[in-house]
Amino acid sequence: MSLLGNIIWLIFGGLIAAIGYIVGGLVICLTIIGIPFGLQVIKIGFASLTPFGKEVVVSDKANSPLRIIFDIIWLVLFGWEIAIAHLVSALILAITIIGLPFAKQHFKLVIVALLPFGRDLR
Repeated sequence: MSLLGNIIWLIFGGLIAAIGYIVGGLVICLTIIGIPFGLQVIKIGFASLTPFGKEVVVSDKANSPLRIIFDIIWLVLFGWEIAIAHLVSALILAITIIGLPFAKQHFKLVIVALLPFGRDLR
């Protein structure tokens, strides 16, 4: 199921979204201050390539003070917008039975989009 789900995901927008995330992350990395945030955007881009068969994993150092500060800055500047986009997509997909598996993948990406430092899809 995960292979078929990932193929359908890529065909119907996952590839375009991933390319957008990766290009956006590279643009953010052009500034020295933006490098940690750009790397997180690139991480979300790679996570959005194949979300089926993966789950959100919290690292051991996810609650370190520096990561908490970065998560707060991320949440205020970028995270809430990305999370709302995934949440709206998930709600639209959840209207139909066929869209439910894809809505579940968007809900996974909402968690990573809100607090990316110390969280990953594996």
